[in-house]
Amino acid sequence: MKIKITAAICISVIAIILGVVFGSIYIPTTDVLRIIGHNVFGLNLPEHITVGRVGIVWSQRLPRTLLAFVVGAMLSVSGAVMQSVLRNPLASSYTLGVSSGASFGASLFILAGITLPFFPMLSLPIMGFVFGFATIFIVMAMAKQLDIRMENHTIILTGMVFALFINAITTLMFSLFREGTQRMVFWQMGSFRLLGWETVLLLAPISLIGILIIAFYKWELDIMTFGEEQAQSIGVNTGRVKLMLLITSAALTGSAIAFVGIIGFVDLVAPHIVRKIFGSSHKHVIPMSAIVGGTFMVVADLVARTITSPSELPVGAITAIIGAPFFAYIYFTKRKGH
Repeated sequence: MKIKITAAICISVIAIILGVVFGSIYIPTTDVLRIIGHNVFGLNLPEHITVGRVGIVWSQRLPRTLLAFVVGAMLSVSGAVMQSVLRNPLASSYTLGVSSGASFGASLFILAGITLPFFPMLSLPIMGFVFGFATIFIVMAMAKQLDIRMENHTIILTGMVFALFINAITTLMFSLFREGTQRMVFWQMGSFRLLGWETVLLLAPISLIGILIIAFYKWELDIMTFGEEQAQSIGVNTGRVKLMLLITSAALTGSAIAFVGIIGFVDLVAPHIVRKIFGSSHKHVIPMSAIVGGTFMVVADLVARTITSPSELPVGAITAIIGAPFFAYIYFTKRKGH
């Protein structure tokens, strides 16, 4: 297990380095390390490293790559929790419509021009959390009305239909309110463009706190995987634990989506890969989902901005190309098993 974890961390570091090195302009790894050393430790730069290259690395690529890793970690851990709590291998923030709800909340906030009086920087994350959390309960309530047994396909289809409905409302908002439309497009497409250190420094602590809270319940997650009745017989307060985990997952997803837009399937793919490689114990599932999901997002963003360089593709399109067939494989495999 230690070898697998070490290998995953090394691959993650390599992906982050490649994310900074490659782009419309190739910058050697040694130059990247020297620029980081110059900005962090005040080391002298060689003469061949221009001010323009320093700006590309420090102000654009490094914060963008780190932001992609943080967002991937947040979404993946959220997906891992939802799959365990709902005991549904297809559950994720994207398939349950949480991402669409959070995006709608952020877009509504932008159009209304509202900011919190004391913490203006937290306006978008809080709005994303509130709408994302509300979406979970709306989808679960609708699914229960349609199917009292709450079967997997009912929950997933309800979430996807609700997501389409929310996306239609958001599109209608685009048509009715032209101001701010260009900024809102980034939420629909999913992109890390125009986001810098300010966003990284805001989302990183939210990510760390959320993941630590979820990791605190790793034992309860292991027990709840076998069913709520078994968990209650051992002494787990399943109602309180589920509520706390769903709130934290919605906070992670809502905060991330509020800044970068709808990026799907990362929260579905990464936890499954982690369980295949590292086992089902949440002692490993939670931290490794963060690492694998972060790495996956960094690679997806690298592909999105280099495959058609100097223009770039929406990163959400790249993750969907990979994730949609993966979703279909899991869905039909489970149906065949039943």
